[in-house]
Amino acid sequence: MIYKVLYQENASEVPVREHTKSLYVEASSEREVRDSLKGKHINIELIQLLSEAHHEYEQQSPFYKVETA
Repeated sequence: MIYKVLYQENASEVPVREHTKSLYVEASSEREVRDSLKGKHINIELIQLLSEAHHEYEQQSPFYKVETA
């Protein structure tokens, strides 16, 4: 399953929508995604399981790159 993670790079600052970034993680559960990102010190806003149609859309982005949990 592919999850889209919306996050802020600096965990100590207040989230600002214009600074939100995204990454994609292949994992079996949301918990596995959270565990794999613990060491990055980022402020996670949302973890979203992508449907097949949404995943196909996201693949068109030049920034699309899947990480493994």
